[in-house]
Amino acid sequence: MFRATDFKRTLFFLFSDIVISYFTLLASYNLRFNFFVPEKYFETFFYVFLTILAFKIFFMGYFHIYSVAWRFFSLKDAKKIFYAHLIAYTLFTIIYYMTPQLFNPFPRSVIIIDMFLSFIFIGSLRILKRIIIEENNNINLKKTMIICATEYAQTLIKQKSDFYIDAIVDDAESVIGTYISNIKVSSFDEIENIAKKQNIESAIITKDLDKNLLQEIYAKLHNAEINNIFIATLTHDNTRLKNLSVEDLLARRPKDLDRKIIGNFISDKVVLVTGAGGSIGSEISRQCQLFGAKKLILLDHSEYNLYTINEELKSETVFSVLQSVVDKESLEDTFKKYKPEIVIHAAAYKHVPLVEYNVHEGIKNNVVGTKNVIDTSIKYNVEKFVLISTDKAVRPTNVMGTTKRICELYSQNVDAKNTEIVSVRFGNVLGSSGSVIPKFKSQIENGQNITVTHPDITRYFMLIPEACELVLQAGAIAKGGEIFILDMGEPVKIVDLAKKMIELSGQDDIKIEFVGLRPGEKLYEELLIDESNAQTQYESITVAKPTLYDMKKLNQDIEELVESKNQLKKLKEIVPEFNHQLN
Repeated sequence: MFRATDFKRTLFFLFSDIVISYFTLLASYNLRFNFFVPEKYFETFFYVFLTILAFKIFFMGYFHIYSVAWRFFSLKDAKKIFYAHLIAYTLFTIIYYMTPQLFNPFPRSVIIIDMFLSFIFIGSLRILKRIIIEENNNINLKKTMIICATEYAQTLIKQKSDFYIDAIVDDAESVIGTYISNIKVSSFDEIENIAKKQNIESAIITKDLDKNLLQEIYAKLHNAEINNIFIATLTHDNTRLKNLSVEDLLARRPKDLDRKIIGNFISDKVVLVTGAGGSIGSEISRQCQLFGAKKLILLDHSEYNLYTINEELKSETVFSVLQSVVDKESLEDTFKKYKPEIVIHAAAYKHVPLVEYNVHEGIKNNVVGTKNVIDTSIKYNVEKFVLISTDKAVRPTNVMGTTKRICELYSQNVDAKNTEIVSVRFGNVLGSSGSVIPKFKSQIENGQNITVTHPDITRYFMLIPEACELVLQAGAIAKGGEIFILDMGEPVKIVDLAKKMIELSGQDDIKIEFVGLRPGEKLYEELLIDESNAQTQYESITVAKPTLYDMKKLNQDIEELVESKNQLKKLKEIVPEFNHQLN
């Protein structure tokens, strides 16, 4: 009963305006005649009152005054009330002079007196709550622009928050020029003009926008010196806001995700994920639970990472195994116990410089570990094995990429028997552990300059959830022996990424320093070894040309690699395109 609604607010202010208008007109008569009003002037009092009242209410409605929430009443709204009064009393004056017989006797000076009294009291009533709120310092309202006139916009205007919604923009012709709670919807082209004219301090995006359009809007907001930019999502009856991040600006969202085929692939299956606590492995695990895996086996050698993902996914169908993929005997025990039908192998050392400094451990974990998991999967008749590979396996310049290339060769050429084995190759994912984004964020938070290795260095980027869904989608369509390549969009210059992160932080004093390429790092990454690749039914997934390698020789090469005194030389023998960059 006592909950505020638009209808109740309109009724309240209509009633208040009628009462105030009556008493201000009565006061105007009294002020005009020093509180001794001749009786003859009351003969036409109600005609005057009703005529002026009708004009006032009409024009206050026209200016959407009755749609303004009490706590958000502003100087702009006060101006609209004044304009409504000015027009209403001007029209009354015109009508009075055109038809004086309707209102005579009438003291004309009452028009001016009543106009100002009515404006002062009607405006004062509306500003009263705003004054009380600001006096008590309960909120610090920020003038805010809403990007996209969705259902979120109405929710944001109504709910209590630190934002005063002062402008709405959209690109749909059907809504441009319409009003939402007294706020006119303008076009995206007017963002900068509106922001500067109305002193907008922040912006809220209420719709999932295409990356190019989002970047265009961000540029307009940045030009208008608006750095407080949020993205809204609706949860139950509330709208949750998160800061616009560089991930939102750079992410490539594939348009051909087929969640139905992923569901058919994962649903009611026993799935084992190695490296389940890592950035990729943990998201793969989340997706497998989401798509209805019958049992989910989380395998990782990091106690903390395994504990974290286990606590997040805690369920009777989730089982955690603290184990290293290098320990083949323990792996066999796990496969015997849980009998996985699908194995997704995400366990690997992926940090390029660290693997450069720890070559033997990188080879043991990446090559031997992967071989162990593949061999065990084949031995225990796993239906499908999915190897997570990397763009750094293409013409590798570092040890990490070369070890992953050997894993690809092994997965393509091993006698898989009843197991379908597939590799999925993709570039960097936004925000993964060891990636540049967490590093840059940390530097910005600490007020440090951002360190970039080279002004021309580029990388592919994709959001972790979308990349993992495409991995599962590739696994679903695999027949065995393929290397699938995920379309990562266009490569991004790391220096541009750094600039955007500085812009989003609003800390203009942070600079970019170039520190030189790290060991094993190259300026750009590739996803294909050559141009020969086949399409799948999905635009975002293609297939690389297979590379044949005699398995007897490959097994012997891997044994020699592990025992070799010169492991870099042996890596070069197995992967001739390995061009080691020491930088």
